Amino acid sequence: MSKKIDNKRHGGFGGPMGGMHLGGAKAKDFKGTTKKLLDYLKPFRLSIIIVLIFAVGSAAFSIIGPKVLGHVTTSIFEGLVSKISGSGAGIDFSYIGKLIVILIVLYVISAAFSFIQNFVMSGVAQKVSYNLRKEISLKINKMPLKYFDKMSHGEVLSRVTNDVDTVSNTLNQSLSQIFTSITTLIGVLIMMLSISGTMTLAAIIVVPLSGVLISFVVKKSQKYFKEQQSYLGHVNGHVEEIYSGHTIVKAFNGEEKSVEEFNELNDTLYSSAWKSQFLSGMMMPIMTFIGNIGYVIVTILGGYLVVKNSIKVGDIQSFIQYIRSFNQPIAQAAQIANVLQSTAAAAERVFEFLEEEEEADLDTNPIDVEELKGEVTFKNVHFGYNEDKIIINDFSSKVKPGQRIAIVGPTGAGKTTIVKLLMRFYELNSGEILVDNYNINEFKRSDLRKAFGMVLQDTWLFNGSIMENIRYGNLNASDEEVINAAKAAHVHHFVKTLPDGYNMELNEDASNVSQGQKQLLTIARAILADPKILILDEATSSVDTRTEVLIQKAMDNLMKGRTSFIIAHRLSTIKDADLILVMKDGDIVEQGNHNELLNKDGFYANLYNSQFEQASNS
Repeated sequence: MSKKIDNKRHGGFGGPMGGMHLGGAKAKDFKGTTKKLLDYLKPFRLSIIIVLIFAVGSAAFSIIGPKVLGHVTTSIFEGLVSKISGSGAGIDFSYIGKLIVILIVLYVISAAFSFIQNFVMSGVAQKVSYNLRKEISLKINKMPLKYFDKMSHGEVLSRVTNDVDTVSNTLNQSLSQIFTSITTLIGVLIMMLSISGTMTLAAIIVVPLSGVLISFVVKKSQKYFKEQQSYLGHVNGHVEEIYSGHTIVKAFNGEEKSVEEFNELNDTLYSSAWKSQFLSGMMMPIMTFIGNIGYVIVTILGGYLVVKNSIKVGDIQSFIQYIRSFNQPIAQAAQIANVLQSTAAAAERVFEFLEEEEEADLDTNPIDVEELKGEVTFKNVHFGYNEDKIIINDFSSKVKPGQRIAIVGPTGAGKTTIVKLLMRFYELNSGEILVDNYNINEFKRSDLRKAFGMVLQDTWLFNGSIMENIRYGNLNASDEEVINAAKAAHVHHFVKTLPDGYNMELNEDASNVSQGQKQLLTIARAILADPKILILDEATSSVDTRTEVLIQKAMDNLMKGRTSFIIAHRLSTIKDADLILVMKDGDIVEQGNHNELLNKDGFYANLYNSQFEQASNS
């Protein structure tokens, strides 16, 4: 099952496409990133050596081909001349047949080597990308929540998908291409020199010209590639945002405005895209033009040398083929240089994520949670999501095992934050939280969280069956235990009315059941988990009054003998709490039971009476 993703955060300009680093994107530390990437390739050294050997072999056998073909051409030409002049027996078909067989064998071996090289390199590329994705997956589970507060979901997903794919594609294609290009360049140069040093010099003269022109084009096109990828991310983010929020767009008649925004972004994307594509598309015509100049020079010079009997006719043909082979690696080098820059940028983003600070966890002698009674003590707790803005100020309280503790206060008072600290989603700035007189830092995070059951105001369900969603509270639970938990949470009745019952698949955002039904499912999940300590954050806020009464009864049974923290805005739901903590601006301003706090006629009494007056007036 895949966890439901927050569409609002997933949308916007930080989405997956927005995070891509292609085209002209450059790494901040190209050398350092390349070194780290090479470290990932170390376990595959043998495979890479095999790729190198077969790449060299494939290029070498392919390079010999034009030389042999030149001999065929020379043999045919000389045979025809001797036949016409009457000075010989004509064309030696037997010799030509042998050369053709040799040529076929050479090209077959070259193709086989190329196949093996690509097969091995594909395996290496996929294993490296597999290892990177595996490390990212493990890393995500070790990252503190504060990291995800500052990074959009799309930005994180981009590193798992787009950036790793960029690295994988480069390893799969460009790395073997580099080996082949270098071998081809050296081999072709040797073969050209073996035919004629003069013709080789004439052919090489035009190479610097093509290099200058290509570098000029690449330099000009880079900024447009960067703009293209940036605005491609903007367009994708806008479309995703509008799609995920299409109900809101329609409700507020925002269609026209959203289309205007899309057109504006799309026009900018079009402008940068056609410029980048036009400039990058110029590289091949430039190479072809320069290559054609080379062919003209070589052909004229070759004809002159044949007349002087310095070379044979077939050598001209071989040489022209070698020039084509010589120009190709140079063109590839310009493209590979650009690809390597974007690959380094993508790899750098992946390594940045893998090197992010992890949640500190206890590795040795953790406290066993099985025998916990549920006593919770807050001692002088200070906390702020940003260190310069403290929102919990000197919070202290002691909760006895089995007590029901209600935390109330206006929005932004810090109620939910207290719960997050209790679960160690965030670390304290100062102070300590104790469970059964053990500091929560003495528990492994996973063990500590097993002791808690949570039902939040925001429901979180998965793409999967209802049975699977409830069972997430206890993965080892039997179907019967799941159904019993559903009955206790008053879920069973409505589930039985669904087409497939407990096997009904919830879609990605669970929109095929109502908000109240989603809340009931999360309550059933908490019941199945059978935790030591319960956390209920507005757990009945999304259900109707009749269902709330049923849920309250189920909760009363669930909370018996368990320490329970109840966060509530509707104060009528927490009258029976053993202790009510009244929070304001991160501080406990009052505490006591319902009647005691009303008798004080303080902040709690004002909150309660204001809700009572609203209820009376409505």
